[in-house]
Amino acid sequence: MARAELIADRGAGAAGTEFFRSRAFYDAEGVTHTLRVEGPGSRAAVALIVREVPRSELGDATSPYGYPGAEVEGAEPLPPTDVDWRETGLIAIFARERLARPHWLAGARERSRVLVHDPERPRRVRTRLAEQIRSNERRGWTVEALDGPAAGPQERDAFHRAYLETMRRAGAGERYLFDGAYLEAILGFERSWLLLARHRGARAGAGAIAALSDGVLHYYLGGTADAGLGDSPFKNVVDAMIALADELAVPLNLGGGVEPGDGLETFKRGFANAEIPFHTHEVVCDPAEYERLAGDRPETGFFPRYRGA
Repeated sequence: MARAELIADRGAGAAGTEFFRSRAFYDAEGVTHTLRVEGPGSRAAVALIVREVPRSELGDATSPYGYPGAEVEGAEPLPPTDVDWRETGLIAIFARERLARPHWLAGARERSRVLVHDPERPRRVRTRLAEQIRSNERRGWTVEALDGPAAGPQERDAFHRAYLETMRRAGAGERYLFDGAYLEAILGFERSWLLLARHRGARAGAGAIAALSDGVLHYYLGGTADAGLGDSPFKNVVDAMIALADELAVPLNLGGGVEPGDGLETFKRGFANAEIPFHTHEVVCDPAEYERLAGDRPETGFFPRYRGA
């Protein structure tokens, strides 16, 4: 049977060359541990955020946000039932996989599909969106793409304002109200970009952060300032991200909506020409403790069940 070990090292094995497994990202997300799973002919190192669990001496863990997956070596991924989880001291693990890459553990669940611009396919931008992008350009909107580490405090602050105004309009939870230190950390990654849309050189009306990981350019964060809502220059920002992906010859992951079929997903479909499945793992390491904590809570699809409403 394969062995799993949890090491309190803040994800010290971060490769550095992939955004979702870089030191910059791990520090921003608050990674606390590395999970190592080793079996015959296979090995995986997974960065996790370990949390205390009320009413238990054990903890549970989740991977950082996005598409981190794991550092993987060897053959086919192991089934969770072939791993001895007891030494981890965890009740449960929720882990997000990489996109379009081998999984670190078998039995992943397809959680959703992300919308993608694939540069190897004909470019697709909905006619109405293309007209609005050209109209904004005629009105004086331009988009600047800065290398993340080269973005200074003024540029970061301009993006931060637009991002927070967007999150507050959407009623986003506290977890998504990232502070300036978070943005500075992730923009320290050498293959990240800050894209800002400005009207005739004025304060940024919209912006986005994009980063390379596992052969994909990921749209990570973005938003439109309240003052820019009339022209909706974020369309121009997405168009610039597509151009950057074409230049890098990699797909652009636009993500999806908050809910299937919502307005955000519809907007992104206006630029996408492909989809990629997104998978997650829901591992119960200690079934007895899991069931004790879950008690008679109804099954709502939230994992772990004992943390559900």
